Amino acid sequence: MKHQELPIIGWREWIALPEIGITKIKAKIDTGARTSSLHAFDIETFEIDGKPRVKFKINPQQRDTNQTVIAEAELIDERNVRSSSGQAELRPVILTEVNLMQKKWQVELTLTNRELMGFRMLLGRQAVRGIFLINPGKSYLDKKAKISQKKDKKNVGK
Repeated sequence: MKHQELPIIGWREWIALPEIGITKIKAKIDTGARTSSLHAFDIETFEIDGKPRVKFKINPQQRDTNQTVIAEAELIDERNVRSSSGQAELRPVILTEVNLMQKKWQVELTLTNRELMGFRMLLGRQAVRGIFLINPGKSYLDKKAKISQKKDKKNVGK
């Protein structure tokens, strides 16, 4: 696909991770990060029929610890990842579907506690390469997600 044909996204977008029960989460599109990462806590690895799995909890909305999603996925790897602060950490890796701008594709996500970070999710350059172009001067270019956000704000407190 030619670059001109790729859809443009902003430096932050609302995305969905339907396979792990997240209908929307604000993601920073981070071309400085090679891999994608998701805020997770109470991470437990285990096996079912000899296959590695991981169970974890997520607070998909920033500054909202009341809404918690409990998820489980196949553990595809454990990798040493260097954080933006330079700290190396061994993180579980899962493969899950990402939905953005009517596109659906599989992305590897590392699981780590991002509670103190500005975004619950980073979508790294491997995840968006060849799928989107990024306009760093724009945000929330997915029109469908904007409509969904407006509906949510109207329903707050009802």
